[in-house]
Amino acid sequence: MSTWTTVDCEDVEWFRDAVEMPSAARGAAATLARRIGLDGYRASEVALAVTEAATNLRHHTQDGALLLRVLRTPEQAGVEFVTVDTGPGMADVPAALSDGASSTGTLGIGLGAVSRLADAFDIHSLPGRGTVMAAQFWAREAGDAPTGGVRPVASGLTRPISGESRCGDAWAVRLDEGGEAGARTPGSGSAPSAEPAILVMLCDGLGHGPLAALAAEAAVTAFRRSTARLPEGLLRDIHTALRGSRGGAVAVARIEPGAGRLLYCGIGNVNGVLLGPGTRNGLLSAPGIVGQQMRALRTFEVPLRPESALIMHSDGLTDRWKADDLPGLLRHTPAVLAGQLLREAGVRRDDAGIVVVKGAW
Repeated sequence: MSTWTTVDCEDVEWFRDAVEMPSAARGAAATLARRIGLDGYRASEVALAVTEAATNLRHHTQDGALLLRVLRTPEQAGVEFVTVDTGPGMADVPAALSDGASSTGTLGIGLGAVSRLADAFDIHSLPGRGTVMAAQFWAREAGDAPTGGVRPVASGLTRPISGESRCGDAWAVRLDEGGEAGARTPGSGSAPSAEPAILVMLCDGLGHGPLAALAAEAAVTAFRRSTARLPEGLLRDIHTALRGSRGGAVAVARIEPGAGRLLYCGIGNVNGVLLGPGTRNGLLSAPGIVGQQMRALRTFEVPLRPESALIMHSDGLTDRWKADDLPGLLRHTPAVLAGQLLREAGVRRDDAGIVVVKGAW
């Protein structure tokens, strides 16, 4: 059995209006915390932390946004918020997290107290570029120490095109607990390892709006229900599920830490990168539209490098981002890493989606 953790993420809402953000996000956070079963005291702590983060965005950043969402494991549910802004960044993050350092006009608890209220907290700031922060809140009794939260091997972000409330991009991850080694797939030369593996999928529904979102949701459902263990088989099942829909660009990866390899198969304009310290390996996708016209599939196999991360994103992010412009990025959690790349490379004229897998090898 694997020791990796995966979570299902349910995005609730992006808050972008600087003036309305603190009050709107506070109310939504408190309501969400109670809805998933957190007690009143813990729900008030969630609301307090969200208010501090949102007010900080309003007073000290440009183009700040806050995403509120639910994290679910088979045993429990928690609240996570992610903030993304384009500047000015913090030159000294430890100082900003120290007691007594509070943003002007906030409740005065400071980002350090936010980090203590959270069960898991991560922040990455680049002076002159921007900051991304992620905080998780799970059930705990008043006065108890943070639980440590859940440290998933994968996380991602989706953001709808300006003017839309539903996003046509979606991602999903699940575990293959292994067992007997599978048979080779004809024409691919690949066979699933007997050891546990991580399966990850990103779909960019064609166009944007509700119909694109329906296609992306169908891809997620098919990915989760499929019994296939290899990327090609999963893509075929997704192709079948998307017939009659708009279709989309889809990529699927299988990560086998025990075997030290990554299997990758994609159709359409999904960008895949295996990013390591000083290395960047691009992963190729074939032309086509899953659900409509899909050519012969081809799986690419690449070795996993220590301390590397798999990054998959739609064309709602440009592929011109440079890791050298984001020092320290690979030391952070998948959620913060995804947020920094969304901040750095995201465009507003299309839906944007990104998923990151790291920490399992």
